[in-house]
Amino acid sequence: MPVGNWVSVLRPARKIPLTFWSADAPLTFRPRWQTLSALLVGLWLFGTGEAMFIAAGLGVSPWTVLAQGVSVQTGWTVGFSTFAVSVAVLLLWIPLKEIPGFGTLSNVVLIAISIDVMTPLLMGPESNMIRCLQMIAGVALVGAGSGLYLTANLGPGPRDGLMTGVQRLTGWSIGAVRAGLELTVLCAGWMLGGTVGLGTVIFAVGVGYAVAVSLSVVRLFSPDLQNQNTLDSN
Repeated sequence: MPVGNWVSVLRPARKIPLTFWSADAPLTFRPRWQTLSALLVGLWLFGTGEAMFIAAGLGVSPWTVLAQGVSVQTGWTVGFSTFAVSVAVLLLWIPLKEIPGFGTLSNVVLIAISIDVMTPLLMGPESNMIRCLQMIAGVALVGAGSGLYLTANLGPGPRDGLMTGVQRLTGWSIGAVRAGLELTVLCAGWMLGGTVGLGTVIFAVGVGYAVAVSLSVVRLFSPDLQNQNTLDSN
């Protein structure tokens, strides 16, 4: 690929690109194996990234703060609490008239399982430096996972659907809605006993850029780019 194309591709993306694994219809419940593979790998990586923050013990993402708070109050695992929160969010879709897809339902189940499976395997770092590096790696995994499952095009995650539904209902900017939801669940989770700290800041600052870069990388697999490369080589 020409250097100019690499520079263009690796700029942070501003929208979700189509790839060869992207589903043609978001509401299909019979995805191609390429689409299903991208979705499942992406969701597992996302959950593993969240687990790295939990294992580091220095603060987690706002929605995981809420799940931790629910875990503290109920005795459930953080993964099962994440599942419960996701189901509650899906119930809020009903008055918003949002429609879940296969990817939405997979998001609810697989991220929760990934968190519970991977967190015990990642526990143990005592050095704060190692914990910080672990959280940075967690942001990268969340970004990579998001790039895969978003481009699978099988429906938004529960929280994304809530965000877009509230935005459509209120007419507020998507940024304002996202910030309001994140702040609300962060405060609620903290009051319930969730962990807020350096990790929360690292996640908030880094996750947007990580997702944008990941989407730029998967844009390498865009059919349009592949066709352009074929033309360039002729």
